[in-house]
Amino acid sequence: MLEVLYPELCNLFGDAMNAEYLRRALPEPEVVKTPLKTRPVFADSQPDLVYLGSMTESGQSLAAAALTPYRERIQELIDSGTVFLVTGNALELFGTHIENEDGSRVDALGLFGFHAKRRMMRRYNSIYLGTFETGDQTLDIVGFKSQFSHSYSEETVSRGETDDSLPPLFRTVRGAGRKPRQWQEGVRVNNFIGTYVLGPLLILNPPFARYLLGLLGAGDREPPYEQAALAAYQARLKEFRDPKTGEEY
Repeated sequence: MLEVLYPELCNLFGDAMNAEYLRRALPEPEVVKTPLKTRPVFADSQPDLVYLGSMTESGQSLAAAALTPYRERIQELIDSGTVFLVTGNALELFGTHIENEDGSRVDALGLFGFHAKRRMMRRYNSIYLGTFETGDQTLDIVGFKSQFSHSYSEETVSRGETDDSLPPLFRTVRGAGRKPRQWQEGVRVNNFIGTYVLGPLLILNPPFARYLLGLLGAGDREPPYEQAALAAYQARLKEFRDPKTGEEY
């Protein structure tokens, strides 16, 4: 069973198609879409995957408040290996807080040791090229970023050093990691997969989609429209590797 959290909020950048892509890929999938003011399914049972996607900044405040009562349950699910797919600024809800330019902050779940800083007059837009290690192979990752915020580890702030103790999801080749000039992108803890990369991620990266389907017990099942997606993926890889292709836009 796939639980899609807060679809009325998480509807930016086409990221909702990540869940739809999985629905089409899995045999006889059960998909539950949980509205903001409804008790989530994961509170009482264990979905195969929990999905949370990009939202507005005001939506982040609403989602953080809705998820906070279930903080301990979310930690249990992450510890037990439940698959979470969290994209765009939804990742920031799992850090300690989100800091505004005026010093005010939105308290987040505090499950991982980082916080986000917003700069609402400085939207960061870029292509993204990185790699993902599966254990026996390295996958190329492509996508885009469009965000008003970046993430900073708590240890980096206190020591003034680059901190790599929080396990990253991707190794950045072009574009920003959790913040500019950092190679670590996203968070990978057990089967928690969190990234700023937009796209939607799974449609843009069919090899990564296959990997995720494997985590969900689908074996070597072919993702929908895989041949067309692979052709687009290879073309985008060539474009993003080309130094003539601008990184930011």
